Amino acid sequence: MQTLKTTVLLATLTGILVAVGGLVGGVGGMAIFLVFAGIMNFVAYWFSDKLALRMAGAQEITREQDPHLWNMVEEVAQLSKMPMPRLYVIHNESPNAFATGRNPKNAAVAVTTGIRRLLTDRELRGVLGHEMGHVKNRDILTSSIVATIAGAIQMIAQVIMFSSLFGGRDDNRNPLLMLVAVLIAPIAATLIQLGISRQREYAADKTGAEVTHDPEALASALEKLQRGVEYRPMQETPAQEAVSALYIVKPFAGGGMAKLFSTHPPLEERIRRLRNMSVGR
Repeated sequence: MQTLKTTVLLATLTGILVAVGGLVGGVGGMAIFLVFAGIMNFVAYWFSDKLALRMAGAQEITREQDPHLWNMVEEVAQLSKMPMPRLYVIHNESPNAFATGRNPKNAAVAVTTGIRRLLTDRELRGVLGHEMGHVKNRDILTSSIVATIAGAIQMIAQVIMFSSLFGGRDDNRNPLLMLVAVLIAPIAATLIQLGISRQREYAADKTGAEVTHDPEALASALEKLQRGVEYRPMQETPAQEAVSALYIVKPFAGGGMAKLFSTHPPLEERIRRLRNMSVGR
């Protein structure tokens, strides 16, 4: 079901791109922007793991440095039928974790020192299952495709806006359609992009719970993480903001309108779905 929802949202995003691109230069204009956005996001996709880990301040560790954590990650990787990922620790007391990497052979998992203090081994194992679920579901690839299309829509909208401001107006264009392209289409693209991100979180929860055969462990971990991040949120630096969508829970405090533009679904709903999986077992 989550895959179907993601597919529908991605198709909608593609439709917006086709419509907005056609306003500027037809199929040819749309293709130029799509290729340009694709090049930028391909570079980001290929080097996403290195960039994310560096911005998060993660440090790679070996089995000898932390055999307990290493063995736990190795166990979850084996249950997921994937290679052992590179393992990183982030020296931050805010409890969180994330995975990155363009495919299972180039994956990395990072956990904060705070999450290890907060969770039991069983709960941390559930979190690791979620992170390996992202890798197993190729969510980095999905995110890159979505970012490419959304980025192209943003660029087309900017071209329309600046061409109108600096004398590039075409009298044959419908002013209402131009307004939609400049103002509404980029907002819609952003909301769809965030919607896809939230669907991938639900899917990773489900995959991780199925792999570890313990949905209650992840549900319990999410409850603790919700309280833990509220008590000790991460500092909102530009680097941490850039990787915030990767973390298992939103790393910063805040609510209200911010929830509408959140990359993470409500924790209460994630916990409810996991507990329903436990009941069904």
